[in-house]
Formats: sequence, structure tokens, C-alpha cells
Amino acid sequence: QVQLVESGGGLVQAGGSLRLSCAASGRTFSSYAMGWFRQAPGKEREFVAAISWSGGSTYYADSVKGRFTISRDNAKNTVYLQMNSLKPEDTAVYYCAAGFFDIYSDSYDYWGQGTQVTVSS
Repeated sequence: QVQLVESGGGLVQAGGSLRLSCAASGRTFSSYAMGWFRQAPGKEREFVAAISWSGGSTYYADSVKGRFTISRDNAKNTVYLQMNSLKPEDTAVYYCAAGFFDIYSDSYDYWGQGTQVTVSS
């Protein structure tokens, strides 16, 4: 079992930055790939970024490539999402998830409760 708790969301102006954190409980955190997904109002949940269990591989959605960076610290059981050059279209609830290294939400077994990110124009 892995329990995930996101933090770091908030309101920011376009062009600004936020850093999301996802703290995991359980001693098996380092054995899971981690992903970030987001869901905007009226839209389906979409993939944002993923990182392998070791941190050696990462993958990004085209919409965030070059602006967002995913990283993890297995000693702290935490995964991060550094978001720079934020745009109003990045506004969504952001979720972290633990599972297999994939872009599909079905590959992830554990989910956090989400944190709201709002980007004003």
C-alpha cells in the first residue's frame, strides 16, 4: 500500500512558477514509477509527466515539455513537479500517482487526492 499526499498548488500569474510535491507513505515507494496527471473542469484527466523508480527515465506530455520537470527523492519518499512558464491552460487539479512507468492512468495503482493549480492571465 502506498498513500500519496500532494501539496504546493495555488494561484499564480501566467509566466510564474510553482513546485508541486507528493509525499508517499510506505517503504515500497522506491519500487514504483511515479506520474503526474491533471484534470481541468469539464475535461478528462490527462497525463503530464512520469518518472521511473530510479529517476533515470522521465517522460513528458508535449504540452508541458520544456516547462515542467519531474524529479524524485527516494530517501524522502517524495516526487516533485517543477512548473515554470505557467499558462492559463495549465489550470487544473493535479494528481500524483504510483504504478508502472506509463502515460496511461490505468497503469497506476495509487492516487493522491489532488491539488488545485490556477493560473491567471
